[in-house]
Amino acid sequence: MNDTPDPDPTAVADRIAERREQLGLTEDALAHRAAMAPQYLRHLLVAGPAFDPGGFVRIAAALGTSREELLEGRADAPPGRGAPGPRPRLLDLTDAECWELVGTHGIGRIALPVRPGPAVYPVNYVVDHATFAYRTSEHAATAPEPGAEVSFQVDRIDEYLGRGWSVLALGSVAYVDDPEELHRLDGLPGAAPWAGGDRPRWVRIRPAEISGRRLVTG
Repeated sequence: MNDTPDPDPTAVADRIAERREQLGLTEDALAHRAAMAPQYLRHLLVAGPAFDPGGFVRIAAALGTSREELLEGRADAPPGRGAPGPRPRLLDLTDAECWELVGTHGIGRIALPVRPGPAVYPVNYVVDHATFAYRTSEHAATAPEPGAEVSFQVDRIDEYLGRGWSVLALGSVAYVDDPEELHRLDGLPGAAPWAGGDRPRWVRIRPAEISGRRLVTG
């Protein structure tokens, strides 16, 4: 017995329309590529994949994608493709709420003051005594000059509910050089760099200001 729920026909039809428009195809042209009558294509878009699974295989092939991507969406799609939740509103977060949300470690984005304009990079961080710290290599783009003023952002979005939060820290960076501090940081959960390789340089961001907002609905 298969307990997996059938895909939502409307969501699948929206993905097909989006892909079709990307390729500059009309519905009739897509039907021709999929070797089916235009009327039957329109019927499938309403009836959904459960009505004719093989027909959606042909539609996917005509669109240069897979049936799984049409039915479930891209697994690596960027966030924010869903619709907003009902009656959305933004609430300001306190400093304590900000630190609670960012937790002990995770993935954030550091914005660096470089030319010709600010550059933003994802890094995995640890929280240590009300600072953010991350590992990088000596001459990497994520190794700013000591004392540089930067911003650091951590956020989370729940696309299904249309809710989320964002925390922004503003402050300066410093390198950690004390051997005991380095040893302690290396042992913290989340300290291992996701990018791999030799990244011996610990960069610490000491926020002068931290703020955040939560998106709620309903």
